[in-house]
Amino acid sequence: MSQAILEGIRVISLCSGIAGSAAGMHLCEAGAEVVMIEPPANRAREKQALFAVLNRGKRSVILCLENAADRQQLNSLLASADVLLHDFTPAVAQAHGLADAQLTADFPRLVISAISGWPHRHALANSIPRETLILARLGLLDEQPAHRPGPVFVRMPFANWLASWLCVVGVMARLLARDRDGCGGIAHTSLAQAALVPMTMHWNRAQTPTPAFAKGLDKHIPIPLHQCADGRWLHVHYSPDKSPWMAAALSEFGETEVARLNALWPSSHVAPNFGANKAIIATRSAQEWVEHFWQHDVAAQIAAPFGDIYFDEQARLNGYVVEVDDVQLGKTLQPGPAWQVQPPARVGGSAPLAGEGNAGLSGADAVIPSQLPRSSPAPLPPLHGLKVLDLGAYLAGPFACMLLADLGAEVIKIEAPKGDAMRRLERIFSGTQRGKLGVALQLGDRQTEPAVEALARWADVVHHNMRLPAARKLKVDYESLKALNPQLVYCHVSAYGPTGPRTDWPGFDQLMQASCGWEVEQGGEGQAPMWLRFGVGDFFAGLSSLYALLLGLYERNRSGVGQMVSSSLLGATMLSMSEAVVLEDGSLTPIDHLDAQQTGLSDAHRLYRCSDSWLVVAALQPDEVQRFERLVDDQPETWFADQTRQAALASLVAAQVPAQAVLEAQMDAFLDSPEHAEAGLHAHYSHAVYGDLQQIGAFWDFGNLPLSLQRPPPALGQHTRQVLEGLGFTGSELERLASVGLVAL
Repeated sequence: MSQAILEGIRVISLCSGIAGSAAGMHLCEAGAEVVMIEPPANRAREKQALFAVLNRGKRSVILCLENAADRQQLNSLLASADVLLHDFTPAVAQAHGLADAQLTADFPRLVISAISGWPHRHALANSIPRETLILARLGLLDEQPAHRPGPVFVRMPFANWLASWLCVVGVMARLLARDRDGCGGIAHTSLAQAALVPMTMHWNRAQTPTPAFAKGLDKHIPIPLHQCADGRWLHVHYSPDKSPWMAAALSEFGETEVARLNALWPSSHVAPNFGANKAIIATRSAQEWVEHFWQHDVAAQIAAPFGDIYFDEQARLNGYVVEVDDVQLGKTLQPGPAWQVQPPARVGGSAPLAGEGNAGLSGADAVIPSQLPRSSPAPLPPLHGLKVLDLGAYLAGPFACMLLADLGAEVIKIEAPKGDAMRRLERIFSGTQRGKLGVALQLGDRQTEPAVEALARWADVVHHNMRLPAARKLKVDYESLKALNPQLVYCHVSAYGPTGPRTDWPGFDQLMQASCGWEVEQGGEGQAPMWLRFGVGDFFAGLSSLYALLLGLYERNRSGVGQMVSSSLLGATMLSMSEAVVLEDGSLTPIDHLDAQQTGLSDAHRLYRCSDSWLVVAALQPDEVQRFERLVDDQPETWFADQTRQAALASLVAAQVPAQAVLEAQMDAFLDSPEHAEAGLHAHYSHAVYGDLQQIGAFWDFGNLPLSLQRPPPALGQHTRQVLEGLGFTGSELERLASVGLVAL
């Protein structure tokens, strides 16, 4: 068997939360040895299914960090390690002797990635790192639609999962920089930065906005989730009007009746006959409709119960479902790796028994690298010098390439002369395009082939999320471009994965949320399903593709050989279901369900309406729950309703119960905040159309290595002439192409 990509890399993990534990799993499945350090009583083991998934293939060592001898053992392990993961706040890390300055001095080649609640430079850096509290403080609980007015509890722990991907992307970028510079260093991220990832679509502010930019995308736009005749719900993306059944029914209704039905609902930017579609879909069963739509290339999925996707043929054929014989749970079906590289991911065996590695594992059993840091004239971004060709559209592909630009890569975005399809949603488009040089060029035309070939030869990386039949038609598929540039690392993001009956089907984030059960769960018990507005599937897929891409680059640096790597919306969204696995008898392990009011999961972990506004309680430890119950005297709703939020929070703080005001309408407040600016969470630049443009800033802190956040999103064709003339094309050639509409200058 060929050597795994990260074979020989040792990772020490001091993580108890989802984000850090999942990051260790991602690295483990790329071949790294992951040693999880756990305390003598590890409460993370109480969530058996989640623990089994997040820690499969790892080795367990029990250490008590308050004990001097155990601290010495940890230092011995760190001396032989390449990567340290932890999820401590800076104050806790300092108390355990794990402050950044000390670690970088003692272990100069060590890559240190902390996933705290807030960035280390933030005023809230030492606040308790709990996702619900962070979402409340940022105002994101107010960004999600609900069945009722007011903020809503978000059921999926999406910030934790996004943070796991940010972490491993940061680690891989640091490992690549270590090969360049000879030294390690920090690669920190946080739950707050991860929570802000989806808000890149929405939280942008311009000095001179166009009407479309100023409008943004309102959270109350109707989502095409339609109830069918059998009571099940179907999510349809884009207009289904041309499918035969729908077209016939619309014709039978006639223009007057269609207009009447449409008027019952707000207008939809994806379905002009939203109301009529809803009435027509209610006449047949969900299965009938989804099969009909699939036959006619309409993207749709049934909003399935949580766990049904484990038995889906497409998921299993792509390795998104794997069989693991767990020492505690027996034979299980678990979510598999969301990415494909060569050599392939290796799914580990059972999560370890507590402390099973104590007897046989020490720092002395690995070779301690002797290479000393090389001097560098000036610190460079982690991916400085990497050349990226971005052929993507919508969200997953462009967002991944934007992050490559943030990390220092030179990114050229190619779009048609008429513009990327997302340009009409200007704020969303801008949120995934910063840092790029924009080239408006028509792909697939014989006259532009020389330009495409020159760009392919220039690039180290090609990244896109178009359907592969389209890529082949346009001659930008892997085989075509590999012939021009054999060392190319070619990264593709699909909807449903690279094999199986749905390989080339259209798919969108909403459909993956539906099929993976998250829409049912977000709707609340007994309520209609509801889409999680944050577009999480797109961002999961984009970040997982970025991890696969960096693994491919790491492998190319070793072997000299390029390759095609991939990820998908389905695989990346499925991984977020790791809190439940299927047991040998076919049953699904239980999960917590959101209540019908969409306020929370239990009395101690939910939103409450005080006399004037909302707050959220996140008492997750047994002692915290006991203190909460004593405080509210078994009447929590009455207790909160009878007092102001300020008074309730004061009582909760005095009782040491974790809680947070639920802030609302926070975009401007976020972009005005000095504490967020100080932590690097803002980015400013001058845009060709919008004047001063302010957006969400850094998603990592690399300490001594800078990020590259200076270039605004490109206007259409803004850099066409600069880029193509730089590749040897003359001005007259470009003018000729522009005259026939094949480029925009």
